[in-house]
Amino acid sequence: MIRVTTRAIGLANPAPQKPILFCARPTTWLSVAFLAALFFAALPASASTQVFDHTYPLQPGGIFSLANVNGSVRVDGWDRNQVEIRAVKTALHNPADLDRVQISVESDGEHMAVGTHYPQGSGVEVTVEYHISVPYRVQLANVDTVNGDVHVRGVSGTGTLDSINGSVEVLDSDGRFSARTTNGDVRLELKRLPQGDPIQLATVNGSVVLSLPAGADAEINVANRNGDFHSDFPLRTLNAYDPRRFRGQLGNGGGDISMSTVNGGIRLVQGHPTV
Repeated sequence: MIRVTTRAIGLANPAPQKPILFCARPTTWLSVAFLAALFFAALPASASTQVFDHTYPLQPGGIFSLANVNGSVRVDGWDRNQVEIRAVKTALHNPADLDRVQISVESDGEHMAVGTHYPQGSGVEVTVEYHISVPYRVQLANVDTVNGDVHVRGVSGTGTLDSINGSVEVLDSDGRFSARTTNGDVRLELKRLPQGDPIQLATVNGSVVLSLPAGADAEINVANRNGDFHSDFPLRTLNAYDPRRFRGQLGNGGGDISMSTVNGGIRLVQGHPTV
C-alpha cells in the first residue's frame, strides 16, 4: 500500500512533491500552444461573423455527437428535453467564406449528430465556436474538434471528448468520460464515479488532472514519460513500482481508469483541485 499526497494543484506550475517524483525535461510544445493562441485570439478587425441558432428535441439519456474543425466546443447540461445549438462562424479575411462552411444537424429525438463541413482543397479561413445546451442526462457519443478546446459542464452520463490542438475539460459532472488531446491539458472534476466502461485520459504535450469524490473505487493505470505522478488517495500497488508506469487499486477497485502523457504531470486529487 502506498499513499501519495499533494496540496494545491496547478496545471501550469505544479508544486514539486517528494512521495512520487520524476522530473520533466524541457519541451518545445509551449511554442505550439503559443502559435495556436495567436491564431484564435488575434482576429483581424475586419473579421465577419454569422450565427447559427436552433433548438431540437432530445429525450433525456439520448445520444449526442458533434464534429468541429477550427474552433472550441462548449457543452452545458440543462433541465430541458431539448438541445440548443448556437454556433458563431467567423471569417478571418473573406466574408464570402462564411457560406462555404456548412453546419449539418441530423436528429430524430433520440439521436443527434452535428457536423461542420469545410470545402475540400480550399484555404477557407473560418472558425466555428459552438455553445451547446443538452439535457442533464445525455450520452456524448463523440464531441471533437481539431483546433480548439472542448468544455463540458453539468452533464450526467458518458462521453468521448477529443481535440488535437486544445485542452479538454469536464466540470461539475458525473459519469464516465474519456478525453484525449495532443497539445493541451486534460482535466476532469467528477462529483460521482459510477462503475462502467473504461475511462481513458490522454495527452502528449500537457498535464492530466482527475478529481474524484471520496469513496471512489477504480483501478488506476498511469503512463508518464517526462513528468511526475501524485495522488491524494491511498493506492494499493498492483505491479512493481515504476514512476513512469504504475497500476494501483483505488478503494475497492472497479472499472479501469487510464491516464497518460508524454510531457506533463498527472494528478489524482480528491474534491475540487486548486487550479
